Amino acid sequence: MKNTFKKIIVKILTWESKLILARYHPKIIAITGSVGKTSTKDAIYSVISEFYTVRKSEKSFNSEIGLPLTILGVKNGWSNPGIWIENILRGLFLILWKNKYPEWLVLEIGAGKPGDIKGVAPWLKPDVVVLTRFPDVPVHVEFFGTTEKIIEEKMALAHALRKNGVLIVNHDDQRVFNSHQIVDRRTVSYGVNDHATYKASYPIINIEPIGNDNPSGLTFKLAHNGNTFPVHMPHIIGQTHMYCGLAAIAVASEIGCDILKSIEALKNYKTPKSRLTMIEGVNKSIIIDDTYNASPVAMEAALFVLETTPAKRKIAVLGDMLELGKRTEEAHNEIGLQASRVADIIVLVGPRAKFIGDGAKANKFKEKNIYYFDSSITCGKFLAGIVEEGDVILLKGSQGVRLERAVEAIMANPSEAKSLLCRQEKEWKSR
Repeated sequence: MKNTFKKIIVKILTWESKLILARYHPKIIAITGSVGKTSTKDAIYSVISEFYTVRKSEKSFNSEIGLPLTILGVKNGWSNPGIWIENILRGLFLILWKNKYPEWLVLEIGAGKPGDIKGVAPWLKPDVVVLTRFPDVPVHVEFFGTTEKIIEEKMALAHALRKNGVLIVNHDDQRVFNSHQIVDRRTVSYGVNDHATYKASYPIINIEPIGNDNPSGLTFKLAHNGNTFPVHMPHIIGQTHMYCGLAAIAVASEIGCDILKSIEALKNYKTPKSRLTMIEGVNKSIIIDDTYNASPVAMEAALFVLETTPAKRKIAVLGDMLELGKRTEEAHNEIGLQASRVADIIVLVGPRAKFIGDGAKANKFKEKNIYYFDSSITCGKFLAGIVEEGDVILLKGSQGVRLERAVEAIMANPSEAKSLLCRQEKEWKSR
C-alpha cells in the first residue's frame, strides 16, 4: 500500500512540476555525477543567489520525489498523508494563479536505479549542466551492473541541455572531460589541469588563523581568461571543496555574473551537514565529519583530507560502503591500504568494514591499532574514551551505518548536533 501511495504521489507531483516549469520558465542548473553533487549545488547556490532569485534542492533531494518537491517548493511529507495533500494543493495553486517564482533553480540530480535521470531529463531541459566526477566504483553500481551504465544514465542530463545551454565539466576526471565529445553543446571545464577553462593552483588549507595573509580555511589561485584571482573559502577543509568552488565560479561566470563579485560571494559557502565538516571535539580535538554517505572515491578523498590535516594523532573511523556488489571486498581492501598510510588508529564499524582492516594489515599496519565495532553507538562510546588533545578524527561511512551517532558522542558541544549533523530529523532519529 505504501509503495502504491508513493507512486501516485510521485506521478501527481511530477505532472504538476512539468506544468509549473512551462508556466514560469525558470532557468535550470542541473548537477550530476557520482561524487560532490550536494556540495557543488550548495556552492553554486551561494554564489548566484547574490545576483538572482534562486531556489536549490534541499539537503540531498535528488530522487524521483525530491525533484518535484524542489520545483514546487514544498517539504517532504514522509508518512503524513495530510502534508502530501497540502503539497498537491500548493502545486495546483501555482499552476492556476500566477505567483512569484525563482529566476533560477539549482537542482541536484541523482541516479539510484536505471531510468532515474533518463526519465526526468527530457522534460527538465536544463540551461546548464555540471558534471562533477565519474569514479571507477560509484555507489549504486550493484543496481546498474557496470560503471559504464551509470555514466550513460547520468549523461542523459547533458544530452537534454537546451540548444543554447552550456556543459560545465571537471577537467581532472578524464571520463567526465571526454563527455563533451559526445554532447553537441558549448563546453567549459574546471580543475587543476593546465588546459581547464577555470584553473586552480596553489591550494592551502589552514585549520587555525596564521595571520591576515594566510587565513583559516581553504585558499587557492584561480586562472581564467588570462587573469589570476585569489580565492578564499573560510572554514573549509579539504581540496574536494576547491572543485565545488571552481564549479560555482564557472557557472556564475558563464551565466553572466561578475567574476570578482562571484569570488567574493563564495565566502558565504558553508559545507552541507556531515560533508567534510569541521567540528570541535572533546578534549580539544578536531572532528572531520563526513558521515552523510560513502563510496570508494569519496572515501579516498576524505582520507586525503585527513592526510593533509596537521594533528598529534590521526584517527580514521570508517564504516561499511554499501551497494558495491561484487566489488565490495576489493573496494574495502583498497580503502584499508590507503588508511594504513594515513592514520595512526583505524576504527571500523559494520561487517563489510572488516575488509578495510584486512587491507590495512596487508600493508603491515599494526593490528593492535585497529578496532572493530558492530554499531556506531558502541563505536562512539569507545572514541569518547580514547580521544586526546590534538587528535583529528575523520568519520565516514555509508548512510546505513549511521556514523553521525558516533560524531555526536565525541562533540565538545553535543547540544549543537541538530544544527551540525545529518539525519537529525524526528523520522531519522526514531530509526
